[in-house]
Amino acid sequence: MLLLLLLASAFLLLPWAGAGRIIGGWEAKPHSRPYMAYLSIRNVSRMHWCGGFLIRPDAVLSAAHCVPVNITVTLGAHNISKNERSQQKFHVDHWVIHPNYSKKTLENDIMLLKLKPRAKLTKEVSYILLPSHKERVGPGTTCEVAGWGRTSQTKNKTSVLMEVNLKVQSNEECEKYFKSSYDHQSMVCVGDADCKKSTWKGDSGGPLVCNGKAHGIVSYGRKSCIFPKVFTRVLYFEPWIRKELRKFALQDLPDSTSSD
Repeated sequence: MLLLLLLASAFLLLPWAGAGRIIGGWEAKPHSRPYMAYLSIRNVSRMHWCGGFLIRPDAVLSAAHCVPVNITVTLGAHNISKNERSQQKFHVDHWVIHPNYSKKTLENDIMLLKLKPRAKLTKEVSYILLPSHKERVGPGTTCEVAGWGRTSQTKNKTSVLMEVNLKVQSNEECEKYFKSSYDHQSMVCVGDADCKKSTWKGDSGGPLVCNGKAHGIVSYGRKSCIFPKVFTRVLYFEPWIRKELRKFALQDLPDSTSSD
């Protein structure tokens, strides 16, 4: 009977359900990652959460598959179950999903959220830099991922920010499992080959931090295994990000028409 229940629940998982919990990690030092954003998302049928990261006082980057409908962004949090004095909360009315995002293949899994008012920069709230064209990461690079996602493949939840170190893998490693849905130009293959550490449900949208910069966004993985994982490659989308940020700035001009 238990086996049947497990099989039934597996079929109910969304395509990205294996992408986002921190497994095999540890609690982050409080506020050591001031760029981290907690996204509380409500749609018609349920409430869920994702990660994100501040790249400018008025902009948070996350994954398109988080499907925002009614979304609240919390910055400056460590224990998300507490009303910490460091926290800043924003109800987001305006977001931009990449026009070529595919729900089926999760290609172009990237989204920008506009914060209004702008975040107040403090020691607990600050933005993270994006990589330049000379900073593309290769296989073997050790990077960091953090999030408030589940801490096991069952139902273990965490209220505090967790973190873990993961290595960039060869593109062939992800091509082996994901075939043609993996695009080495717009995606990064990441994981722990020993299958002891990973992201999982709830960490989606969080940053892959390599050498102090945000190189990736937690996107998707295999439903039945924690290795490997696919991250959206931030560097590939840098032109699109810059274009949308310029639009954000134009919307704030006194004579412009804002969609907020």
